[in-house]
Amino acid sequence: MHAIEIKNLTKYYGKSMGIEDVSISIEKGEVYGFIGPNGAGKSTAIRTLIGLLQPTSGSATINGKDVFQHGASLRKSIGYLPSEVHYYDRMSSRELLEYHCRFYGIKDYTKIEELASDFELDLDKEIEDLSFGNKKKCGIIQAMVHEPEILILDEPTSGLDPLMQNVFFNKLEELNQKGVTIFFSSHVLSEIQRICKRAAIIRNGRIVAIENIDGLLKKQMKLVKVIFKEVPSNLVLPEGAQKKTWSNKKLSFEYIGSTTVLINWLSNHEVFDLTLTEPDLESLFMNYYER
Repeated sequence: MHAIEIKNLTKYYGKSMGIEDVSISIEKGEVYGFIGPNGAGKSTAIRTLIGLLQPTSGSATINGKDVFQHGASLRKSIGYLPSEVHYYDRMSSRELLEYHCRFYGIKDYTKIEELASDFELDLDKEIEDLSFGNKKKCGIIQAMVHEPEILILDEPTSGLDPLMQNVFFNKLEELNQKGVTIFFSSHVLSEIQRICKRAAIIRNGRIVAIENIDGLLKKQMKLVKVIFKEVPSNLVLPEGAQKKTWSNKKLSFEYIGSTTVLINWLSNHEVFDLTLTEPDLESLFMNYYER
């Protein structure tokens, strides 16, 4: 049984499409990425998944139960962090988090203190006096404090400084080691690469691909940098080469195709130096979008 299973989930706002035919399966205990730029449909998919939006069509289950039939009970096992957090301004973080805990029947507020210490949040400041980053810390604590089975995080690091991002990722790794399933949505690909094993790529409301992160980085695309002894005249690049740039005798390009074909092409030219590297995740991501 999957922790999360989405099948052909579609959401229209009148005639405007939010998401269409989104299908994702997430195993229990998995850290799963959801990659896409702002406006791609990530937040719509997540809000529909947890029952905050009514779908136009399709289905979603959490722990095998239909979200739209059992939403109230299922949400007790979920920790959700929206991309933007909005709270009662005149409450303090402490009051807000204790109020949140009471929805789950939690009367011991020790966990609030522990998480506030980890994230360096002043619990006694009023919400209206908190910076954007501190409001995000409060939202992170709210998502974690009731010790959910599943964490659903939408752009969770926006507003966090690099030091606090490290604290956050360490906390996620700790929770995942305890069996917590994490659905991590972001447009920052290095974050997905850091923590996720698999990811779905979304564009214009539709899933473009679902890939293992290691598999993405091991795709046939290579970054090729060649320094020739002399610049060849009428040079024809091998099929699969793209985005070429010249700098004196140095040629750089991306290559998608057989390594054997590339080596044979290189052997026909007088090469002074050669570098082949794997592309970073950003390049791979853009390659999907341009295709």
